[in-house]
Amino acid sequence: MYHNAIQCITIYSWHFTEPRYDCSPAAPPAAHPFTLRLALGLVGVLIAALTSGLNDRVTDLALSDVRAATGFSFDQASWITSAYQAAEVAAMMIAPWFAVTFSLRRFTLTVATGFAVAGALQPFAATPSLFIALRVIQGIFGGAMPPMLMTVALRFLPPTIKLYGLAAYALTATFGPNIAASLAAFWTDSVGWQFVFWQVVPLILIATLLIGWGIPQDPTRFERFRQIDLFGMLTGCSGIALLILGLTQGERLDWFASPLIAGMLLASFALLTVFFINEWFHPLPLFKLQMLERKNLTHGLLVLAGVLMVGLSGSALPSAYFGQVEGFRTLQFAPLALTIGLPQLIIAPLMAALLNIRWIDCRWMLTCGAGLLCVSCLMGMQLTGEWARQNFWIIQLLQAFGQPMLILPVLMSATSVVQPPEGPYASAMFNTVRGFSSVAAGCLVENFLTHREKFHSHTLVDNLGNRPWLMTADTSASASSLTPLLPDGSASSTENLSHFATLLKHQAVILSISDAYMLIVGFALLLVLLTAWLPKRVYPPQTLLQHAVKATR
Repeated sequence: MYHNAIQCITIYSWHFTEPRYDCSPAAPPAAHPFTLRLALGLVGVLIAALTSGLNDRVTDLALSDVRAATGFSFDQASWITSAYQAAEVAAMMIAPWFAVTFSLRRFTLTVATGFAVAGALQPFAATPSLFIALRVIQGIFGGAMPPMLMTVALRFLPPTIKLYGLAAYALTATFGPNIAASLAAFWTDSVGWQFVFWQVVPLILIATLLIGWGIPQDPTRFERFRQIDLFGMLTGCSGIALLILGLTQGERLDWFASPLIAGMLLASFALLTVFFINEWFHPLPLFKLQMLERKNLTHGLLVLAGVLMVGLSGSALPSAYFGQVEGFRTLQFAPLALTIGLPQLIIAPLMAALLNIRWIDCRWMLTCGAGLLCVSCLMGMQLTGEWARQNFWIIQLLQAFGQPMLILPVLMSATSVVQPPEGPYASAMFNTVRGFSSVAAGCLVENFLTHREKFHSHTLVDNLGNRPWLMTADTSASASSLTPLLPDGSASSTENLSHFATLLKHQAVILSISDAYMLIVGFALLLVLLTAWLPKRVYPPQTLLQHAVKATR
């Protein structure tokens, strides 16, 4: 009887809502005992997924140094990041389908090896076209690895530690991005810009050894090619890639004033519309859209997109302040990001342990996490030109606890309505939403800061034009950078006037960052409203196991 209960819970390992014991659905892939060997294989997949995320973020942070070393122009270098991100998200859409077809172990080893080879060759690319082509290839391989982490967590982890597997997946959104600044600074300032790309090679080597030894080999399922969703792959991947290219290049090329941006955005809208219609009717789709009828899954996808936006308050906004106002290099403000990233190794498992307690409702943990991030953003709104790194420590500490408190409940709630055979569909949808939302959130915050800075700059200049006495000195001897004008309206000196213009620009930047903090507070409150409306209460998986055992006695 005990073994029958275990079998039922394995099949419904992600139905956390209330215990169910009907074993009628189609059998999931063969179960494997959770051993040290399998655990090390999962660690290998985690290392590969973290390396993929680090490669994207570190390269983005070090792009100015890479551009200086290679001699590429600003416009050429901007396509390096855009092309990688477009290829990365497009690969996330199709990776789970190919992993099931070619087997999880074989597919993961292949994409990890290709990822490392492309990284090793990257610094030798002599022309911008070849450089971008290698980034596209590496983006395809890199985008295929994060979905594998969710897939192995859903499939191989027993109910008692399932949430710790989701905590490991959450590290790709909390740990990796926040240690990237330190790595980028170390490679560019202390070693060499080539290691921005070569850093992936030893990590992937370790990952492939662990994956090859620890992940079981499934049989291939080439019969799936008879029902391959080739039309969906072409329309979906093309549509999402064009959309990301349009978003990342839109501000630089003036959006719809550029025929290229207008064409890409319109084409992406048409392609994605056709893609979603095709997915609804296809017998073996990439996205099983019918699953969105489950409120918890829909809530998870919506909130995941918002969480990535809210999480930028702990990285993008402080770096914008120190980079534009204080003139710091990455190395100088990297410790702030580490105060969020490094504690995740302890905080994420701690939050998973709390969610494993049956009486703790994950919706309340999500609300508390949103509350912590709101408090941190409200504190950030008090930003002034006198702030230094010590003024951000409490803000970053709140971020360190708030981010996993948002992400883990989302993963727990959403995957609670996903049966094991549906794991590849959930992985494809989750990772595509995560990849796209990460890019879209970054573009939104960056463009918001740019436009608000222009607004505040114009407002400040207009106010000073109407109140010239505020920046007028009584005599030339008393003139300074704060009062650069003389009573007759002339400049006291070029140096004073230049310094005053710099102070004016810094103040506009500070006000725009304060506005961005307020914008993120609004997003955090929206997540709370969605949580109060959509999802149902879910329970930790090991409590279902305990209930099943009691029911069979």
